[in-house]
Amino acid sequence: MSTNGSNGFTTDILHSDRRHGAEAGAVHKPLHPSAQYAFERVEDLVAVFQGKPGFSYARQGTPTTAALEAKITRMEGGIGTVTFATGMAALSAVFLTLLKKGDHLISSKYIFGNTNSLLGTLENLGVEITLVDATDLDQVKAARRPETRMVFVESLANPGTYICDLEGIGQWCATEKLLYVVDNTLSTPWLCTGKAVQAGLVVNSLSKHIGGHANALGGAVTDTGLFDWSNFPNINEVYRKGNSSNWGLTQIKKKGLRDMGATLSSDAAHRIAVGAETLALRMGKACDNALALSKALAQNPLVARVTYPGLPDHPQHERAKHLFGGRYGALMAVELDNSVDLFAFMNRLKVFVLATHLGDNRTLVLPVAHTIYYEMGPELRAQMGISDNQLRISVGTEDAEDLIADFEQALKG
Repeated sequence: MSTNGSNGFTTDILHSDRRHGAEAGAVHKPLHPSAQYAFERVEDLVAVFQGKPGFSYARQGTPTTAALEAKITRMEGGIGTVTFATGMAALSAVFLTLLKKGDHLISSKYIFGNTNSLLGTLENLGVEITLVDATDLDQVKAARRPETRMVFVESLANPGTYICDLEGIGQWCATEKLLYVVDNTLSTPWLCTGKAVQAGLVVNSLSKHIGGHANALGGAVTDTGLFDWSNFPNINEVYRKGNSSNWGLTQIKKKGLRDMGATLSSDAAHRIAVGAETLALRMGKACDNALALSKALAQNPLVARVTYPGLPDHPQHERAKHLFGGRYGALMAVELDNSVDLFAFMNRLKVFVLATHLGDNRTLVLPVAHTIYYEMGPELRAQMGISDNQLRISVGTEDAEDLIADFEQALKG
């Protein structure tokens, strides 16, 4: 679990700012709240507008967001990153700036509810979408059309914890010259990088595990350097200049930040950058807690089913072991027995936090059918295996025995 630097994952991230010129010997890049940036010479101002690296107006980035982008790039082993106000803003920028009417997108059907809603917006704009069971490579291949431009999956599905055939899809997309986009939010680049599975673009919601403290929203799109943008027909002519490896991120940044204004603030970027320093420590503890909790709950007669990649009965257990190096993430789905009053049970919890977020240091629990998948309706929920008594649990860094005891006392009533 290392970045593309010479040191290990955490060492590289901890010393990133200091090694790349933080002012006055600071170990963190300072917070830059300025909305505008002045120039001594008009030629330098013009050069920035025409593509030279630099800062002109904060909507397109600041030195603070740039420092965070450098960290995310190193985490994912990529060649560049653009940050956004939220993870959904990052996804929107990818889809809306790289796809156009008549294009075809293949997507895993096991995706975040808000992402599914966003795909509906794309359909309204004329992008054709096919949802498939992406745990099966053959289903992805069968959906291919001449107008297919992109394949999209999540590395760890929310809330069902399905794990797509990430490597198989990556190899196939490379052969077919298709843009492969992986949302890596819930596995994080500590468990598995998008580059390792041959993704061209990697999306991370920085609000979740990377930030880790539930005190800032943010998102990121990282280019791994593996996709040949010179073969992608939807790059605007104005961005087809210089090294083609920069074309994709340039268009995403210009359209997503300059035109759409989905800008990450310097304050949020600074908070996320500091939180990112302890990602490996937090994820390691959360993964260990999740495994211990899942094993305990699987033995409880009032729990109908526990879906967690670390359990041997998970359909993608061996795939998870291979991809994630023996850790299995911090997300699980728990279905209670029908005899349990779901809401009464949840109201008895004392350590678990009733909240919709993910990737916090605190363990969070949510009734899935009644919240994030409510708008989908019962038929689609049934197709996705989401029952009315299903819980989504984002496991935090508390003491594992306290989590187990809290869940069990709430079950007893």
